Amino acid sequence: MERPDRDTLLLAALSVAAGVVVLFVAVELFPHHSSNHDEGVYLQQAHLLLDGALGFRTPLPDAFRWWFFVEDGATLYSKYQPVVPAMFAVGLAVGAPRLVLAAVGAGVVALVGLLTREAYDGPTGVVAGALVLASPLFLLTTSVFLPYAPTALLNLAFAYAYVRLFRSGGRGWALLAGTATGLAFFARPYTAVLFALPFIAHACLSLWRARGDRPALRWRVERLLPVAVLGTAFVALALAYNLLLTGDPLEFPFLAFAPEDGIGFGHREILGYEREYTPALGLEANARVLWTFATRFVAAPPLGAVAAFAGLGLLARRLRRDRDAARRRVGSLAERFGSGPAATLSDTTIRLLLAGVLLSVVVGNVAFWGNLNVLSDLTDPTDGLIAQFGPFYHYDLLLPLSAFGASALVAGGRRLRALAARRTDRRRAATVLVVVALVVALVAGGAQVAALDGPVEENAEYTERYANAYEPFADGEPEGVVFVPTPYGGWLGHPFQSLYNDAGLDGRTVYALDRSPGEDFAVIDTYADRDLYRYTYRGAWTGVPRGDIVAELQPLDVRSGERLRVRFETGVVGTPSTVRVGDGNDAVTYDVTGTPDDTFAVEWTLTPGRVRVTGDGVDKRGLGVVDFDGSAEVFVAVTYVQEGGATVTYRQEVAVEERGDTVRLVWPPEVEVCRLTPDCSYEGMWVDGGDYLSGVAVNQSVS
Repeated sequence: MERPDRDTLLLAALSVAAGVVVLFVAVELFPHHSSNHDEGVYLQQAHLLLDGALGFRTPLPDAFRWWFFVEDGATLYSKYQPVVPAMFAVGLAVGAPRLVLAAVGAGVVALVGLLTREAYDGPTGVVAGALVLASPLFLLTTSVFLPYAPTALLNLAFAYAYVRLFRSGGRGWALLAGTATGLAFFARPYTAVLFALPFIAHACLSLWRARGDRPALRWRVERLLPVAVLGTAFVALALAYNLLLTGDPLEFPFLAFAPEDGIGFGHREILGYEREYTPALGLEANARVLWTFATRFVAAPPLGAVAAFAGLGLLARRLRRDRDAARRRVGSLAERFGSGPAATLSDTTIRLLLAGVLLSVVVGNVAFWGNLNVLSDLTDPTDGLIAQFGPFYHYDLLLPLSAFGASALVAGGRRLRALAARRTDRRRAATVLVVVALVVALVAGGAQVAALDGPVEENAEYTERYANAYEPFADGEPEGVVFVPTPYGGWLGHPFQSLYNDAGLDGRTVYALDRSPGEDFAVIDTYADRDLYRYTYRGAWTGVPRGDIVAELQPLDVRSGERLRVRFETGVVGTPSTVRVGDGNDAVTYDVTGTPDDTFAVEWTLTPGRVRVTGDGVDKRGLGVVDFDGSAEVFVAVTYVQEGGATVTYRQEVAVEERGDTVRLVWPPEVEVCRLTPDCSYEGMWVDGGDYLSGVAVNQSVS
């Protein structure tokens, strides 16, 4: 058994280091996941797969609808394909999901290095791996539970197996190539097709060139046929998956979710957001994405992009310099493979395949409007998801950019060493090389730090907000049903993507959306034997983190009777002015007649279909009664007027429902403390540990 050479050992060590770095970034920078809520979609899907399910089935789908899940009657399923979630499920099964990210990162670096070694040599492969590891796109995108790095790993495995198939002839490589590209298609069809196009063209042309040589043709067919068969089998599996979920083999789940979210130009729409995606807009968006890639997300930007461009120049110069040889190698691929039944890939052919990947990925992405959406603001590369993770739809470009960049760096280093050796003695030459290496390292290091500073700082802000938001779960998730707030609308996992449900919606903790009273009572009745909780927070949950979030997990109870009396006591922060009672449709006002000292209490009574204030110290305007039918969200608002005319309003909101001769409510109510407005939602939510105006106090009871 041959001992691995130095370059192989270096590449192996680099790959392990890449895995460690990815794991570190995933744990330290993204402990609660990122601002890209697709992470939660893939992980919820992974949890489902571990439970042996492809989706949820429930009579209350609106209460449990996860972000980017399709609602089809009583069924909920993800718009994404199951391959990448299945990879993440392996980590979930052993209790360490981020180990999958580390393995993917190590695999990407290793395969880029191996492919570059096939195209050039061992040292160039090591440098290519280092360039991948140094890329901010790799460091940030690989460290989160998104599909781009895992799909790239499958594409890279296909490419390496394809190269080894032609160079070694081993049929095992054919099986690996077919399986890898098939899985990549199942995971992300368009991404896989763009990556595979140069290899498909190469395979077809190689068969065409060998048509007059039966032994050579047979050799190629025997090795390429398994690749095609396995790849086609996984395409069929993907179509069967579509049929099972959507009822149409040609309708992918993402199209069932948003029919106009596909590839191509024209009207594009998803969740109410729509654009006319024209070729001109596609070219502009992709040009900006590529510019951002080159100037912010390659290794030591923009030096990594400059090196890659230089590597392409070296390839072009070689082809021009050896025009006659290039005609034999490029113009006749059969000759390039060699004579006889066996076929080999020359180094130049592999380099051209890498250039083909570069071309197909760049051109193909113009037809995908997702590259417009990652920019958010088309003119601002520091805005949108691209600012935090890089151009992740172009993740596959790490292969050609790193390979060509490494070729230029290694060639430049060798020429510099040869030049120094010719001009001076060995010792001085070594000194010159060390000085040059130090200067390059300092410049590249500075560029690297500058490139990572912005994305890391921005992602850290989101992480800090999530850390505050998940503080109530620091000691574990409660056993029962937890109602989750909806700052972005009726979706679980958007933004609270760490709160997962079991496939049967019957796990230790069940998360349901906090919606209208009638819908919440339906959930409560479905889980009548479970403890109830309300997960809430104080603060503004916006697209960009601002201000502090203080979260709380409140135990809930359902109180019922023929008549319920609620006492709402508030701290005096001015002159009490009015008390308003309403249900969202109607409201009545009471004038405060008393002059309280430190606290002021309002007592109100709830009977089937009716709410009224019954305590002392207030005079009603008009009837002073609010009628409701069925269920409602009743509010009681106590307003104080301060010196200068500013107001502070305590707003109590409670879900109520009449049931024949009885009425019930969810206790305790939500309370907001609002300044200058009668309703301030979560920004003024009353929670323990919140920062309030001096004198603010809340006490409430029911009997």
